[in-house]
Amino acid sequence: MQPVRSQTATGHQTSALATNQVLRNTYLLLSMTLVFSALMAGVAMAINAPYGIGLVCSLAALGLLWFVVPRTAHSASGLYAVFAVTGLLGFGLGPVINAYLTGFANGGQIVMLAMGTTGVTFVGLSAYAIKSGRDFSFMRQALMAGILIAFVAAMGMLVASLFGVYFEPLALAISAAFAVLMCGLILYQTGEIINGGETNYILATIGLYIAIYNLFTSLLHLLGFGMGED
Repeated sequence: MQPVRSQTATGHQTSALATNQVLRNTYLLLSMTLVFSALMAGVAMAINAPYGIGLVCSLAALGLLWFVVPRTAHSASGLYAVFAVTGLLGFGLGPVINAYLTGFANGGQIVMLAMGTTGVTFVGLSAYAIKSGRDFSFMRQALMAGILIAFVAAMGMLVASLFGVYFEPLALAISAAFAVLMCGLILYQTGEIINGGETNYILATIGLYIAIYNLFTSLLHLLGFGMGED
C-alpha cells in the first residue's frame, strides 16, 4: 500500500506546483497588462482623444475577445492578443477619465477613489479566495446569466442614448449590477485557478482583467453620480 500512498502524494504535489505556477503567471501577466493599459489610457488623455473613441476601442476589444483570444490562448501569440485587448480598453478609457477630470470640480478625487476601491476590492477578494481555497464553480451559471443580462441592458441604454433617451436610474442600476457581478467574477476566476479548474494563465488573466476593468468603470459611474461636484 505504501507505493500507492507515495504516488498519490506525488500527484498532489505536482498538481499543487502546477496550480501555483498558473497563479504566479496569471498575476505577473495581469500586472503587466494593467500597467500597459494605464500607459495607453495616459496616451489617450495626453492627445485628448475624442470621447467616442471609447466605443470603437471597446467593440474592437470585444471582437478580439470573442474570435482571437480563444483561438490563440494556447500559443505564444495569445500574449499579443491579450496586450491588444488590454491596450485597446486602456486607450478607450482615457477619454472617459478625462471627462470626469474636466467635468467635475472633484473629478480627480472621484477617479482616485474609484481606482483605490477597485484595487482594495480585488486584493481582498483574491486573498479570501486563495486563503479559503473554496470552490466557487457553483457561481458560474448565475454569473454568466447576470453578465449577459447586464450587457444587453447596457447595449440597450447605449442605443437609446444615441436617440437622446437616457434614464439615469436604470444606468445606475446597471453599473451597480456590474460592480456586484465583477466581484463575483473575481472570486470565481481565482477559485478556478487555485482549484485546478483553469490551467491556462492567458485565459485567467483576461478573465481577471475584464473583472477589474468593469469594476473600475462601474464604480467611476456610481461615484460620479453620488459625489460629483459641478
